[in-house]
Amino acid sequence: MEEVTKGAETSVAPQPLLERQVRQRQPAVAVLKSNLKKSATCSVPRVRSTLTGFFPVVRWLPKYKLREYVWGDAMSGLIVGIILVPQAIAYCLLAGVEPIYGLYTSFYANIIYFLMGTSRHVSVGIFSLMSLMVGQVVDKELVLAGFDLNEDSKASGLDMYNATIGTNLTAGNLHSVELFGVQCGKECYAISIAAALTFLAGIYQVMMAVFRLGFVSVYLSAPMLDGFATGASFTILTVQAKYLLGLKIPRHQGYGTVVVTWINIFANIHKTNLCDLITSAICISILVAAKEIQERYKNRLKIPLPTELVVVAGATLASHFGELNSRYSSSVSGHIPTGFSPPQVPSFSLMPRVALDAIPLAVISFAFTVSLSEMFAKKNGYTVRPNQEMLAIGFCNIIPSFFHCFTTSAALAKTMVKDSTGCQTQVSSLISALVVLLVLLFFAPFFYSLQKCVLACIIIVSLRGALRKFRDVPSKWRASRNDAVVWLVTMSTTALISVEMGLLFGVVFAMICVIYKTQNPEVSLLGQVNDTDLYEDMEEYKNLLPPPRVQVFRFQAPLYYANKESFLKSLYRAVGVEPFLEMTKRKKAEKKAKDMSLKQAKANGEKNNGEVMIGLVERELDFHTIVLDCSAIPFIDSSGMATFKTLVKEYQEIRVSVILANCNTSVIDTLQKGQFFGNNDEDMSSLLFHTVHAAVLHANRTFAAAESRSGDSVV
Repeated sequence: MEEVTKGAETSVAPQPLLERQVRQRQPAVAVLKSNLKKSATCSVPRVRSTLTGFFPVVRWLPKYKLREYVWGDAMSGLIVGIILVPQAIAYCLLAGVEPIYGLYTSFYANIIYFLMGTSRHVSVGIFSLMSLMVGQVVDKELVLAGFDLNEDSKASGLDMYNATIGTNLTAGNLHSVELFGVQCGKECYAISIAAALTFLAGIYQVMMAVFRLGFVSVYLSAPMLDGFATGASFTILTVQAKYLLGLKIPRHQGYGTVVVTWINIFANIHKTNLCDLITSAICISILVAAKEIQERYKNRLKIPLPTELVVVAGATLASHFGELNSRYSSSVSGHIPTGFSPPQVPSFSLMPRVALDAIPLAVISFAFTVSLSEMFAKKNGYTVRPNQEMLAIGFCNIIPSFFHCFTTSAALAKTMVKDSTGCQTQVSSLISALVVLLVLLFFAPFFYSLQKCVLACIIIVSLRGALRKFRDVPSKWRASRNDAVVWLVTMSTTALISVEMGLLFGVVFAMICVIYKTQNPEVSLLGQVNDTDLYEDMEEYKNLLPPPRVQVFRFQAPLYYANKESFLKSLYRAVGVEPFLEMTKRKKAEKKAKDMSLKQAKANGEKNNGEVMIGLVERELDFHTIVLDCSAIPFIDSSGMATFKTLVKEYQEIRVSVILANCNTSVIDTLQKGQFFGNNDEDMSSLLFHTVHAAVLHANRTFAAAESRSGDSVV
């Protein structure tokens, strides 16, 4: 009793609090003026720093270790260049433009990233997903402009130059539209759409870099991006399937491309070109076999096998000398001119039509580039600047759009090849560009007889990595059901509806999953570890004892307007007492006691005129205090603060105290602004504690003191 009395006496002492530092914050206007002055200041060192920051090559190229780096850069650049040429031609099937533009895109993108990129290993150029998204926009605009997407209606390759040489060389009866004051045919209009789309995507990316909007990428989670890439791979495979069979089927416009295209393929399966089918089977067999050999003996093979180039060369020779186009009507790439087309400003009249379509292109291109840059930078022990990466990929789209190019991005497969073949710097990209340049200047016409089914085979086999993601679904499910569901939903939406809707729905669904988790978070009652000051979840750990007559409740989520009801319900369920229901029970018990007293008085003949006074019947509870462990609550809003106020008030009515522990400074500031601790924070020492143990000790001392005073008053 002496110890209890002593504890009761000390309970009136104020709770010692840590002293908060007073932070001197400058006014927003002063900060803005300071930043403007700093940014407007011009000096020689600042100009030099800006230029070297904008062109990182100026910093690292003078320090280039020739003997140490040149062999690795030369080998990786040559190998990637060899891989790049057939892929650049092949991915033009996805983009809906002529093969020459794929070579242009690869050439310019590699040079610009060499000048502006901060990653040593990333390979920027044509990417299958970007090509698919560009192709969908191109085909949509071609249809709206009145062009026929059937390949039989395709004009000669000369119409691609109509807008650049200022004359109309297309056949008289073919459909054309006016662009730049001249009549533009199908291929000319297609690359004009692609260039306008690419220009806008680059502008968006540069704007994101200028306004520091790189945080947008945090909403593109890894499971969502994986699901998006896998779903898009289905679409790519579907779009290319018609080339494998030699069918003349226009690309479906709108939602459900995969479903509608496969229906059309099976409806026209009797029109299959046997020559294309046999060629496709042979090429896929060779490519898959080479990939398997490459993976199985990757430790022994120092360089990747140039299978794509071998297949392209062999197929081109077979098609040319076998006259497969004239004899069996096999589709071929057609004339690929040498040299470069004159530069041309992207059509500003087309930009309003594709302004919205450029947004997902810009975001996905930037997200893949930055994520790949950071991934390989961590792997090889250096750092990259994400904001500069955004600028680099933005200008990799803006500048090439003036040279008849389409949207680019970092490509995972070619980046991995660079890393595995000894790449040290972006000099390797310069060498890859030189390989493409040789093709553009000398070898492009030799690809005339290359069958389109061979290009489709190269694209489809390159999707093996993305399609193999299905094998990881069980492990994803075991690791995180939430991530697995996001992957499945994004993949399904992308494949079955559309690529753009898949991206949008994937982002929205991933955010909904996060919101759902905050609305249904983990909650727990805490117990004490022996006689220590450590408290943990009693359902997760053994040998924990609940503190006597104190309930310690932990809520593991921010407390805000969307989950305040969930917080209250989980608390009531955990402690087993809801204040309103408890008050209702007590009032019913009081009414019942009053009625019984009146009946008893009436039976005894007492006359009290119904003025029997009965105190509120109090039910003995198992606890007298609830301690809210706020260590897992990162922030609260005004609704959360009001919820705390309501809890304290309602539980006080049934003689239960509610106190807080382990609040971070953000939560404390919000509570102080809402006067949760009373005027001038007068009740802070009795409502707020830095540890759960301190709160439990305070609760027991306060209750013991109250019991002691109650006993003294009775005596």
